[in-house]
Amino acid sequence: MSVLLEPVMEDVGGYRHEAFLYSGLAEFLAGTMPFIRHAVDAGDPVLVMLNGPKTDVLRRELGAAAEHVTFADIADVGGNPARIIAVWWRFAAAHAGAARLWGIGEPLFPGRSTAEIAEIKLYEALLNVAFDASTPLWLLCPYDLETLGADVIEDAQRTHPFLARGDERRACDTFRPLDLAAPYAQPLPAPPADAARMSFAPGMLGRLRAFVTEQAQDAGLDRRSATSLVSAVNEIATNSLKHGGGSGELRIWSDGRSLVCEVSDHGHLTAPLIGRLPPAPDAGAGLWLTNQLCDLVQIYSTPEGTAIRLHQNF
Repeated sequence: MSVLLEPVMEDVGGYRHEAFLYSGLAEFLAGTMPFIRHAVDAGDPVLVMLNGPKTDVLRRELGAAAEHVTFADIADVGGNPARIIAVWWRFAAAHAGAARLWGIGEPLFPGRSTAEIAEIKLYEALLNVAFDASTPLWLLCPYDLETLGADVIEDAQRTHPFLARGDERRACDTFRPLDLAAPYAQPLPAPPADAARMSFAPGMLGRLRAFVTEQAQDAGLDRRSATSLVSAVNEIATNSLKHGGGSGELRIWSDGRSLVCEVSDHGHLTAPLIGRLPPAPDAGAGLWLTNQLCDLVQIYSTPEGTAIRLHQNF
């Protein structure tokens, strides 16, 4: 069966964010190979971000044509899903003026945690506002029906304006745009009751860093990860003092997979892409740096206050 060959040829131009539903490797190849070959044949830039095994398969199938494709390991560049939009942004910027840009990204790979899956859902929703409608970038986001739960597939159909399945490509009637007035309004699971706690105010950042260092050592976090986590907490706490009401509270606990630090304050974040794109020279870089330092960052923000949760894996 030929999958997606004809729809790929019917390029409508502009920005297109599409979920590709497939079952197993054969359907994956049938949907991605024509997409890539069309880009290569046209001489257009194409970026493919998959896990290692799928990248290896595509390279073998493409043969010599693989030399004209840029590959990246999604586990490396997108272990923290908040970093992925910047990769697409740099790809588009590097090829400004191209008639068409093509991309395939599959951030849901085996071993993703529940928290990471939730952040991938948010990443997909944010992709819809990450580029101007005139940007000639076509993103294909594969979702494996054999390995992913029904709830994940339903979420994919809510966060993608277009849907591809088998020989069909269409607008997705279950798509729901992100609420730009409240991009981070989805509550996070409550911290455990026995989480270590510390309130902080101006003049207390040194004590806060020492507290995080001690907790990281007690939890068994390696030195490099602990140093990165301390720096990230310091960045977020500094933002709390400057923009979050002048004080805040830190909670720390282990979820078995990572050491988690949550900084809460009375601020309110409303910029959808904050921390996901490199900041302007005159803008604050706290959340951007935090996303580079931590394995996962989650945000819950309403007019009542903000909680930023930092995960550092053991």
